[in-house]
Amino acid sequence: MTSAALLLVLSAALFHAVWNAAAKGARGSSYVFVWLNSVGSAVLCLPLALVQLGRAGWPWDWTFLAGPVVSGVLHIVYSLVLQAGYQRAELGVVYPVARGVGPLLTMLVALLVLGERPGLAGVVGAVVVLAGILVVATGNRVAHRDRLVQGLVYGTATGVAIASYTLWDNHAVVTWGMDPLIYFAFTITTQAVLLAPGAVRRRAHWQVTVRTSWPRSAVVAVLSPLAYVLVLIAMQTTPVSLVAPVRESSIVIGSLLAWWLYREPNPVRRLIGAVVVLVGIGMIAAG
Repeated sequence: MTSAALLLVLSAALFHAVWNAAAKGARGSSYVFVWLNSVGSAVLCLPLALVQLGRAGWPWDWTFLAGPVVSGVLHIVYSLVLQAGYQRAELGVVYPVARGVGPLLTMLVALLVLGERPGLAGVVGAVVVLAGILVVATGNRVAHRDRLVQGLVYGTATGVAIASYTLWDNHAVVTWGMDPLIYFAFTITTQAVLLAPGAVRRRAHWQVTVRTSWPRSAVVAVLSPLAYVLVLIAMQTTPVSLVAPVRESSIVIGSLLAWWLYREPNPVRRLIGAVVVLVGIGMIAAG
C-alpha cells in the first residue's frame, strides 16, 4: 500500500469512527434519522457528481444504474441495522463486532466463493478476530446481559452488510471502473429515494427527530460520504484485502469515543478487545 493510499484510508477510519459516535446519540425515529442522513449526503454529493459527469461529456451505460441501485439497497440494510443496534446496545459492543465481522466474512467469501487461498496468517487472523470479539463481549455485569446480546446480534448483522457492500462496491469501482464520487453520489441518492416512502409514513416522528438529532444528522451527512469516497478512491489502486483491514483501525477510535462520550462500562477491556480485533484483521490482510 502506498503512503498516499494509507493516508486516505486512515483519514477515512477517523471520519468513520466520529460519525458513528454521533449516530449513537441520535434520538427519535432511527428510520427517519437514517433517511435525513441520506438526503443530506445526496444534497452535498449529487451536484458535484453531475458537474463531473458534465465535464466528461455525460457518459452513460447500464452500470450507472445497476451499481448504485444494488449498493443503495445494501447500504440501506446496513444503515438501518446499525442504527437499530445503537438504540438497543452500547457503541463499544456494536461497533467493534460489526467492523470485525465484516473483514472476516469478506475473507470467507474469498475462500469459499472466489477460490482464493489465504495463508496461515489469514487463518490465524480469523481466529484472533473471534477472540477479540469474545473479549469485548465478556466480563459485563449480569444487569447488562440483554443489551450485550443485542449488541452482538446487531453487530454481527451489520458486519454481514459491511462485507456485502464492500465486495459489491469494490467490483463497481475496480472491475467496472466507475468514478468513486459519481458512484457514491448515485448510491446515496438511490438510498434517499428508496427510504422516502417509509419516511413519509413516519412523518409523525419528523419533528422530534429533527429537533433532537439534526446536529448529529449533519455530522453523519458530511463525514459518512467523505469517509467512504476516500475508501473507494484507495480501492482503485490498492487491493480490497488491504484497504478493508486498514480501514478497521476505526475500531480503536470508536472504542475510545464510546468511553469518552457515553461513559460506557469496561473501557479497558473493550479497548483491549478492539486492539485484538485490529491485530487479527491485520493478519487476515497479511495472509
